[in-house]
Amino acid sequence: MKKPQKPSEQQAAIFQFFTEIDIIKQLSSALLNKTLPDGLHVSHFAVISHLVRMGDGKTPLEIANVMQVTKATMTHTLNVLQKRKLIEVRANPKDGRSKQVFLTPAGQQFFGKAIGMVIAAYQPILAKCDVPQLLSTLPALQALRKILDENR
Repeated sequence: MKKPQKPSEQQAAIFQFFTEIDIIKQLSSALLNKTLPDGLHVSHFAVISHLVRMGDGKTPLEIANVMQVTKATMTHTLNVLQKRKLIEVRANPKDGRSKQVFLTPAGQQFFGKAIGMVIAAYQPILAKCDVPQLLSTLPALQALRKILDENR
């Protein structure tokens, strides 16, 4: 069996870069789960956030694809949000076989409330950070996300 090649310094640094992003994602998701109101989870918040950012009228399958989960998983997530009256799932007027997802006024209020709670939870962490330096990384992270999104 051939011995694996040792990565170059740049390859090791790139691997460490993505490892740091992954760890930050895990830790921030745990904080978000502890912070979200009404016992909702990151997966629920992600759907609401997506509808706020991208607009209403997406099909459950479109949302599942964006979230990279199965349609069954998305159906469960949407059912939780619908029971809490944060979204409405309506028949698609252009295609009677499919549905569309819409944020309700309660869902919009929930989003605003959740953002406020999350920002408050991050305050002790941000007090220990160089916030301008963090924000200066945003364009590079957005560019990387766009490239990853285009290549999934």
